[in-house]
Amino acid sequence: MSLNIALSGLDASNSELNTISHNIANASTYGFKGSRTEFSAVYNGMQPGGVEVASISQNFDENGSISGTGRAMDLAINGSGFFVTKDSMGQTLYTRAGVFGTDSNNYVVGNTGAKLQGYSVDANNNLMTGTVGDVQIATSSLAARATDSLQFVANFDASASAINLVAAGDPALDPANPAYDSTAVAFDPNDPTSFNSSYTSQVFDSLGNSHTVTQYFTKTDANSWEVNVQVDGGAVVDTVPVTFNTDGTLNSPVSAFNVTFPAAGAEAMSIDVSLTGSTQFGADFGVSTNNPNGYTSGELAGVRVENNGMVYATYTNGESQLQGQVVLANFANPQGLTKVSGTSWTQSFGSGNPTVGVPGTGTLGDLTPGALEGSNVDLTGELVGLMTAQRNYQANAKTISTEDELMQVLFNSI
Repeated sequence: MSLNIALSGLDASNSELNTISHNIANASTYGFKGSRTEFSAVYNGMQPGGVEVASISQNFDENGSISGTGRAMDLAINGSGFFVTKDSMGQTLYTRAGVFGTDSNNYVVGNTGAKLQGYSVDANNNLMTGTVGDVQIATSSLAARATDSLQFVANFDASASAINLVAAGDPALDPANPAYDSTAVAFDPNDPTSFNSSYTSQVFDSLGNSHTVTQYFTKTDANSWEVNVQVDGGAVVDTVPVTFNTDGTLNSPVSAFNVTFPAAGAEAMSIDVSLTGSTQFGADFGVSTNNPNGYTSGELAGVRVENNGMVYATYTNGESQLQGQVVLANFANPQGLTKVSGTSWTQSFGSGNPTVGVPGTGTLGDLTPGALEGSNVDLTGELVGLMTAQRNYQANAKTISTEDELMQVLFNSI
C-alpha cells in the first residue's frame, strides 16, 4: 500500500515540476498566465490512498507588467478582458497577447496568424456596431476632399485705431476734389495702412490643389470692422462687415458667409466661413481656431490605435480615417476556458458565454497602444516552488527505496 502511496506522490510531484518548468520557460512570453498545480488527497474507503492532481489552474486575477514597445499595433489590456481573434479554421480564440500586425491582405492579425475581431466601418467610414468581424485596413489612397467650410475664431483688437476706409474711386481720395480727405484710404492688400491685421488659411480644391484664402481685417468704427477676402494673392472676392456688441461678443454676421471662386481644372470652390465665437477685446489680434475641412490626396502611411480600440489609417497628407474598433471579451469564469496554447483559450461550458464590448466599458479594461503585457509569472516564487517540488519528489522516491529495502529484509529473513 505504501508503495502505491509513494508512487502517487511521485506522479503528483512530477506534474507539479512540469507545471513550474512551463511557467519558468514562459516567464518572458507576452500575455502568458502562470499555472498552479492543485492537489487533493485520495482515500480508499477510510484508508489513505495517496495524492492526485485535482486540477492545473491558471492565474487570470493578476495582470503582467506593461512595457512600451514603440510599435503602433502592439496592444496591452489595462484590466480585465481578452482580445477576440479567429484562426484560419474559423475557431474563435481569446488571448491577452497583443502582438498584432497586418497580413498580405491588410487584415490585422496576431503573431499566430489569427485575425483580430472588432467592429467594421461602412463605405463612408462610419462605425457599424451591429456585427463583430475581421478588422481590415484599407490600402487605397485617400482621395482629395475640396474645402467647403472654414471655422475661424479670432480676437479682434478693440484697442486698434479705426481706419477711414472708403471705396476705390471715392472723391475723398482725389486731392483735386473738394471732398478730398487726407485720412481716407482705399483697401489695398499691398498697403498695410488700409488694414489692421490679416490671416491666411490653406484650402484645397476637388483635385487636391492648394489655394490660399487671406482675410484682411480693417477696423472702421468703435465696434465695426470690415473683412476683405483675397484668394491666391489675386483680386478681392468678397467684403463682409463685422460688428461686435459692447461686451465684446460677436453681433454679426450671425451665420457663415460664403466665399466662391474658380479653381483651374477643378470644380468651382464654395467655402462657408464662420466667425462664430470671435471676440473683440483689448488684446492683440490672435487666432484660436483656423479649421478648414479639406485636404489633398494621400497615401497610406501607417496605423494608429486609440485606447478605446478605435483603429485609424494614417496618410501622408496628415489625415486619418477610421477603419474599425477593437472589441474585448470577458467571462464569468475565466478558469473554465479551454486552453489552446499558453496564451490563447476557447470558450467552454464552464466558462460561460463571453460578454463582448468596446475597451473601457463595463468591466472591460482599456487599451495601451504601443505596449505589451508581459507574463504574470513570478520567477522568484517559481524557483522556490521548483525546489519544494524537487524535495517532495525526492522524499517520495526515498519512501519507495526504503519500502524496497524493508521488503528485501523481510524476504531474506524467511
